[in-house]
Amino acid sequence: MRLVRTKSFPTSNKRINLIAQNACVRKIIFLTATLFTIAQTGCLLKRKKIDQLWFYSYSSHSNETDSSITPANFINLQPDGSYTRDFGNFDYGTWRQEDSTLFLKSKTGSTIKFPIRLFFGNELQLVSRTGTLLNFESQPRNFSSANDDPFLVLNNQWRIPAVKKENEREIKNRLKNHFRFYELYFNWALNNHFQSIDVNSTPSPVKIYGNGFELKPFEELPTAWRSYFYDREDCNKANELIKDIFKHHDIAWAITDNKFKMFISAFQQLQQQLR
Repeated sequence: MRLVRTKSFPTSNKRINLIAQNACVRKIIFLTATLFTIAQTGCLLKRKKIDQLWFYSYSSHSNETDSSITPANFINLQPDGSYTRDFGNFDYGTWRQEDSTLFLKSKTGSTIKFPIRLFFGNELQLVSRTGTLLNFESQPRNFSSANDDPFLVLNNQWRIPAVKKENEREIKNRLKNHFRFYELYFNWALNNHFQSIDVNSTPSPVKIYGNGFELKPFEELPTAWRSYFYDREDCNKANELIKDIFKHHDIAWAITDNKFKMFISAFQQLQQQLR
């Protein structure tokens, strides 16, 4: 207080203005720093997370070990920590991310790690155990319920290899689940207004064309599809069941210009014929 009365420290308008200016600058700096912190927090909150549906797009180079991966292969990382994937073989379990590594713990108990080379926007690049760079693109995952998600375990029971001989009912259930997958797959494409989707890379006894489908001869069945059955006999029984449907029942193709709606209806009918 005594500084105001001392001649050595005169209080002038210039001095007061300088103090006021400094105070104003400090307020501006504080406000700027606060806004910057809020902006940073907002960016972090909006940053995309890796728990998305990823579809394979391409590899950095050809590798015999990774050659089984096709455009129909996916990795579905759920927010609850579960996953499903098909990299030529179907697998499911739990996942976690530590720094720049993705860990997948299979239901079998084994853990596979994929170094993350790139994760930006809708692109994900993983490094396989052979060093191949596997590139993926995120796809929409907007389903009203888990029952409608074609990439969950529930709708991929047909991909899980049999561990014993299966009776006719079990084989029918496997086929019904396969046709259910296709129904949901086309419905997913329809709801997201896709122009096209890959149908020929998915292991199936049914060959899909632009205006219909047909049963593949047993000798032309994909190796992956055959591997889902306990033995050749069970696989052949599955083909005979489908052949019987095509022979004795007509598919009432929906009259529509939308191919997805047409196939949704057709695969629903196939499921009904297997009851």
